[in-house]
Amino acid sequence: MRLGKAALLGAVAVAAGFVATTSIATTAWAQNEQYLAGLIYRTGAYAPNGIPFANGIADYYALINARDGGINGVKLNYEECDTGYATDRGVECYERLKNKGPTGTAYVAPLSTGITFALTEKAPIDKIPIISMGYGRSESRDGSVFQWNFPLLGTYWSAADIIMQHIAKKEGGFDKLKGKKIVLVYHDSPYGKEPIALLEERAKMHGFSFTPMPVTHPGVEQKATWLQIRQNRPDYVLLWGWGVMNSTSIKEAAAVGFPRDKMYGVWWSGAEPDVRPAEDGAKGYNAAMLQHGAGQFAVHNDLKKYLYDKGLGSAKWDETGEVLYIRGLVNGMLGVESIRKAQTKFGNKPLTGEQVRWGIENLEISAARIKELGFEGVLQPLKVSCSDHEGTRAGRIQQWDGKKWNVISEWYESDDKVLKPMVAAAAKKYADEKKLAIRDCSKES
Repeated sequence: MRLGKAALLGAVAVAAGFVATTSIATTAWAQNEQYLAGLIYRTGAYAPNGIPFANGIADYYALINARDGGINGVKLNYEECDTGYATDRGVECYERLKNKGPTGTAYVAPLSTGITFALTEKAPIDKIPIISMGYGRSESRDGSVFQWNFPLLGTYWSAADIIMQHIAKKEGGFDKLKGKKIVLVYHDSPYGKEPIALLEERAKMHGFSFTPMPVTHPGVEQKATWLQIRQNRPDYVLLWGWGVMNSTSIKEAAAVGFPRDKMYGVWWSGAEPDVRPAEDGAKGYNAAMLQHGAGQFAVHNDLKKYLYDKGLGSAKWDETGEVLYIRGLVNGMLGVESIRKAQTKFGNKPLTGEQVRWGIENLEISAARIKELGFEGVLQPLKVSCSDHEGTRAGRIQQWDGKKWNVISEWYESDDKVLKPMVAAAAKKYADEKKLAIRDCSKES
């Protein structure tokens, strides 16, 4: 079922003690509620990808209220503001919502690298942490410089490195990449440009040629790009797209005869909306996984019992096993567990962003806890620290068979012998440009 937006939000608020509103609505909150601002997009060119993520995160917060009565008795009050994936609107939403509730928002998850870049300047002043799960600035994993940024589960440098490790394994080793041609088709935005530095470094190390090819927003016109690819005949194409750009790339690849099994998308180019529009033309297409794939897991039993059986879910039930919906669940879970961790130090009450920042930086989720939360088979354990705001750098590769995603690789971990020096240099450059003091993580408890 799919309720109308107003009916859905009202029903969830009544039944679960949960409030989710659009940016134009007025939200009431109690002094014992934890306020959470949601920067999402259900409208615009990227809505087909933004909606399932937004549904997943909203449903997880609603589940915590309906099943558990909140986090240790502190209910969640969640308010959405639609950014349309536009950086200026994202900043506007952030400014509008950041101080709401008794303590302001606990954190912000922008779901946009461009918005994340903009908020990176504001977070230290406002003392509001940014959870940019699987996106944002790759060097922001260095918490000694980026105290308020948390690119949990993986950065774009990690994603690119995992893909290159998989390609190298297929070819018989990194030494076999010498003389190969690799093209990056990327969204011409901060997001799309992120992997370039890593791929340039790997090209220098292993002797393959690397060609970045930008695609203008929103990515519906790519014919010239793919005609050039047909002419140059690269060995592999990496895709760093979002929304309609992804399915357009796959369609154009099919049109020019580029093998889809030689295409590898980042994890934001590896969901059902990216492949279904291309129909049979998407068969064989590969994408990195932000650890999780598609499917339903133990957490879905509670979602059905407490939300969907009562007509309170945000999505259609058969959509809750899709990649981006699950990613929203994971994002919500990481935020909730960060608040729960912060409560161990600051008490079971609404917390400030500064207090929740401590919770994220000290977050550790074991395999046993992952199973207890209903996410077994979805995630690997993670441990965040002052020096490591990424928490884990593991990923796999999945492939589309025309109907579903199949995991086709073992677990890979991005190579810190390559990434760590890059992160340190980029973080130091940022600190020097912004005249930031660098924390001594050895002194952080």
